[in-house]
Amino acid sequence: MATHPGFDAGHDLDALPLRERKKIQTGLRLWRTAIGLFAERGFDQVSVAEIAAAAEVSKMTVFNYFPSKEDLVMGPMEQHLDEPARVVRERAPGTSAVAALRTHYLAALRRFDPSTGLSDDRIVLDVVRVIHQTPALLMRATAGFGQQTQTLLATELLAQDPAHDELTARVAAAQLLAAQLTLTADNQRRMLAGGRAADALPVALDQAHRAFALVEQGLGDYCTRTA
Repeated sequence: MATHPGFDAGHDLDALPLRERKKIQTGLRLWRTAIGLFAERGFDQVSVAEIAAAAEVSKMTVFNYFPSKEDLVMGPMEQHLDEPARVVRERAPGTSAVAALRTHYLAALRRFDPSTGLSDDRIVLDVVRVIHQTPALLMRATAGFGQQTQTLLATELLAQDPAHDELTARVAAAQLLAAQLTLTADNQRRMLAGGRAADALPVALDQAHRAFALVEQGLGDYCTRTA
């Protein structure tokens, strides 16, 4: 079963203190319960009180973990808002920002990370469906999440640029994230259509190489009108 997307699946729960372990487990139970109800009945048709009852906790406990009903879906993903900026910040000396983000994305594809869209895990697909079927969530995912991530990445690029060129930092951040979002959306469509992640991996890897190459090399004379 998929873990809460805000929790590192590779983290050893048993190594954590009991209190922290129980807190994470409660958050996972609430998240899984909510996603199951949303997938079955629709986001707008499920109340926080119903989620609390199904998870056998109080309504206040739900709000202690997730400040709003939308956060039950979006909160985990938004813990990764600064991930592209962090990848750039922590890249090895001599590595370009494009190369660092490409390597990070390709590695995520190979481990079928939900953030790439290349995951056929049932609960991950339920999350994607719920977002796509709920206008408020889709707006938050595209406008809110995307814009904040882009701003954080642009800020990091600007800080790393010896020329301190603000326009270049903003354009580069927009291009890099647009490439990733386009790739992720394509992968999500494949999975929602019933594809298997393992079968789709070769195509997803090829498209990722092509997309990052476009960012790295620029469009050049692409689509030049000849007549």
